[in-house]
Amino acid sequence: MSHAEPQPRRIDAQGPLKGTVAVPGDKSISHRSLMLSALAIGESRIEGLLEGEDVLATAAAMRAMGATIDRCDDGVWRVSGVGVGGLLQPAGALDMGNSGTSTRLLMGLVASHPITATFTGDASLSGRPMGRVIEPLARMGADITASLGGRLPLMLRGLTPAVPIEYTLPVASAQVKSAILLAGLNTPGITRVIEPVATRDHSERMLAGFGAKLTVTPSPAGRIIEIHGEAELKPQSITVPGDPSSAAFWLVAASVVPGSDIVVTNVGLNPTRTGLIAALRLMGADIEELDARIVGGEPVADLRVRHAALTSIDVPAEIAPSMIDEYPVLFVAAAFAAGRTTARGAHELRVKESDRIATMATALAACGVQVEEHEDGLSIDGTGGEAIPGGATIASKLDHRIAMSMTVAGLHAVRPVTIDDIGPVATSYPGFYASLDRLIAGTA
Repeated sequence: MSHAEPQPRRIDAQGPLKGTVAVPGDKSISHRSLMLSALAIGESRIEGLLEGEDVLATAAAMRAMGATIDRCDDGVWRVSGVGVGGLLQPAGALDMGNSGTSTRLLMGLVASHPITATFTGDASLSGRPMGRVIEPLARMGADITASLGGRLPLMLRGLTPAVPIEYTLPVASAQVKSAILLAGLNTPGITRVIEPVATRDHSERMLAGFGAKLTVTPSPAGRIIEIHGEAELKPQSITVPGDPSSAAFWLVAASVVPGSDIVVTNVGLNPTRTGLIAALRLMGADIEELDARIVGGEPVADLRVRHAALTSIDVPAEIAPSMIDEYPVLFVAAAFAAGRTTARGAHELRVKESDRIATMATALAACGVQVEEHEDGLSIDGTGGEAIPGGATIASKLDHRIAMSMTVAGLHAVRPVTIDDIGPVATSYPGFYASLDRLIAGTA
């Protein structure tokens, strides 16, 4: 899971992007499809699974707890599950690599099973706090011993039967919500999560699809999500749509590089994930949805994106939860817009793979962009479409989204931009640079 030797990459501005590009399967849906398939009785099949390191860490962990998971020659994954309550004691520590999603969701799964699991990760993941998940799972009866600051390595002893709880999320977090719901699968009674600010709802959609009894009710306090425990999940055939967080880099790149015209195929457009598209359209981006359709219960379309003159906006705070992973590349779009863009309401960025607010502020400033850092976001003075100065080496801080975002920035820079290490990009988008080369060459 670790990258022993840094892999630097120099980015030169080489003109417009042209062609068609397919993005990897949605990471959030890929994680959840493996986990729930491993808890179903029988064989599920998964097409379009993201085969990045984060998702492979989830697959390895589910194998370690008893599921049979195989990748067939045609790229389809087949999973034979153990049933809810059937997870086995893993023989060794579960290495989560760089994946915070795997760690937090699997902590939820283990919390209501009579097993003990030790979670480890790479240097980046080991620096990320797990307290917001530890607190509700401990209330359900899990015994959790974490490293200083609620960090990995961490040992979790599950409890069966666990205690159903009602929990109001103190911060908008799909991972915390999902961890509690997954713990509730094997907990007698009703586990209830109250979500004051709506976050991505892939867990709710997929749990219902696998046969869990789950209800979502609007209320003045927010969305009330109830899951009935001791569920019996039925195997499914799943097609994973393209990841909108991966598509985000192409949407911004084509918008800011003059002359670009590309189509990004099969992009998942779950309304809890489309904040970046909304923000770019407010800025004047030319994004057209083609062949809108429903795949596996998720809305999907192909997106045609052409270069456009972007103008600054104050990013509406209410769309922050639906674009939290896309803020770094939105900051890049802002660097090329006319005027000052302010994007706030994103405290969550401080505890991602890196402190994405500070890391992006430093990276953009090194490339000659005027940036003001806030506790919950950035204000950025854009160039009005002109190339940024560039000429910097960027410290990506082992963060895949920083590396890809600053790659996009380098595509319209006066001087080359060097990314210090693109190795972490393999966690979510192994083919990113190969696709970039094809789009630059116009052969995609």
